[in-house]
Amino acid sequence: MKHKIGYNRLGRKTAHRKAMTRNMLTSLFRHERIRTTKAKALAVRRTAEKMITRAKLDSVHNRRIIGKDIKDSAVLAKMFTEIGPRFKERPGGYTRVLKLGPRSSDAAEMVVLELVPEADKTTEKKASSGKGKKKAAKGTQAVKPADAAVAPETQADTQTDAEASTSATEAVAEATDTDEKS
Repeated sequence: MKHKIGYNRLGRKTAHRKAMTRNMLTSLFRHERIRTTKAKALAVRRTAEKMITRAKLDSVHNRRIIGKDIKDSAVLAKMFTEIGPRFKERPGGYTRVLKLGPRSSDAAEMVVLELVPEADKTTEKKASSGKGKKKAAKGTQAVKPADAAVAPETQADTQTDAEASTSATEAVAEATDTDEKS
């Protein structure tokens, strides 16, 4: 019978599964994004969400509980100084899973498990406002992960290019207006 099986064993012995989960949690909190299989991501996400909830309140007890799984002191400090305070106002849903497609060797479903950036919190508040809910939902567009990963220098270059093209268009319009007046 398979009653009350509360977690995915991932085809590994207990010690191997715990070690793998701890390593993946440490990598997730260090880099804030990991690439793995869907089954592993869902197993790690369950623990990560609970850890972030604990990291919201910085106490000795919470540090010790999280310290059982996160052995790296720098990552443990990051949990309580950066990650916990970032999600202080958020009631849950700190991570997201983005599908990448099948792995070429064995066709396992690959995903990216990442922490939700702060920008998503502000768009959710706007979209969940009372009366304009339908209009906000239609007007907002989902930000692609590739757009979020663009370097700030590239964004600045894009802005300057857009400004240059706008000023060129205005110059052409002014030249046309002066020609018409003459």
